[in-house]
Amino acid sequence: MPPQRHIIAHGHSACPELRRGQARRIAVVTGSRAEYGLLKSSLEAISQHPRLSLQLIVTGMHLLPKFGRTIREIEADGWKIDARVPMQRGDDSRLDQADGLSRGVRGIARFLDRSQPDIVLVLGDRIEALGGALAATLTGRLVAHIHGGDVAPGDLDDRLRHSITKLAHIHLAATRDAARRIVRMGERGEQVFVVGAPGLDHLRAIVRAAGGVSPPRARARQAIVLQHPCGHAPAREQRVVERILRAVRAEGLHALVSYPNSDSGHTGIVAGIHAAANASDNGDVHVVRSMPRDDFLQVLMTSRVLIGNSSAGIIEAATAGTPSVNVGNRQAGRLRAGPSVIDCGEDYASIRRALQRALRARPRTTRVYGAGDAGRKIAEILASIPLNRYLWHKRIAY
Repeated sequence: MPPQRHIIAHGHSACPELRRGQARRIAVVTGSRAEYGLLKSSLEAISQHPRLSLQLIVTGMHLLPKFGRTIREIEADGWKIDARVPMQRGDDSRLDQADGLSRGVRGIARFLDRSQPDIVLVLGDRIEALGGALAATLTGRLVAHIHGGDVAPGDLDDRLRHSITKLAHIHLAATRDAARRIVRMGERGEQVFVVGAPGLDHLRAIVRAAGGVSPPRARARQAIVLQHPCGHAPAREQRVVERILRAVRAEGLHALVSYPNSDSGHTGIVAGIHAAANASDNGDVHVVRSMPRDDFLQVLMTSRVLIGNSSAGIIEAATAGTPSVNVGNRQAGRLRAGPSVIDCGEDYASIRRALQRALRARPRTTRVYGAGDAGRKIAEILASIPLNRYLWHKRIAY
């Protein structure tokens, strides 16, 4: 197991940009509503740390009206936004993703060149995180990466995530398995830290404040539906979400459905969502483009089940006391947070059987994703890790 605290290997900084005696500037890149929710505890901890200074770069889906223009949620939370960088235009095409990445690298790089942060912090596996890591690398910044070493194929997720790992200098892994995987990729163990999943930080606090999770009989007969594209044609993506909603209605549940992310194939999911909502004559399908993170966590704690292919069903749902149905292979390989995560295929019969099992399940969670203090750990690592020659110059460790 890689060490969970750093080792000072060399003494002097090789980089004049790394200033002594001043608060370290941490530039955080956020590009989607989901990833912003996961970053919130880290943003809070960084902003409150006496040795750190926060810079916030907002890009990607946050700027698109099609997906709820969620930059307004960031503004409503009171954060100072230091840079707004347009990336995707919202087209359902591979070319829009490629063009968006190039725009993101260019725009983020220009901000980094002006603002001179010490460390650029990114999370996960989306093109916004890759754009931030590439811009940081090319402008001479250190890169810190949260949730590296996970396995979840998605569309391009694994390829993007592992590419960011090879660009990063500081690895903030959610689990011990992920940390071991990062080391096997050739990263030095003393730069790999197990911090837990930051998405659990606020959730565990909400659960504690509520005195625990409520039993199924005290919950609304509601299913949260979170389905994202997997790189298939829009027509196939539409068929899958329509089967999910059909199964939810067959079990007599109200469906609260959130828009997918902007990956290729999302138009099919959006079409399927609205087709189901329009066909509902009793309002049992409610569609939202986006939901503030804390609102989502409260709804998760009062719903009977979460269904779809979001990582929230794998990591957060069990802690909220909510069983989940994981549809398809988007999250294949990601460590499950508890036995109430039920996997199934994309055909209707499999989805219906899994949903019935989930509604009978008694959720239990584990501590595999940490104790709910990832944000604090991340801030402390960023404040204390030596910014020296050893950290700066990446080497293959095998």
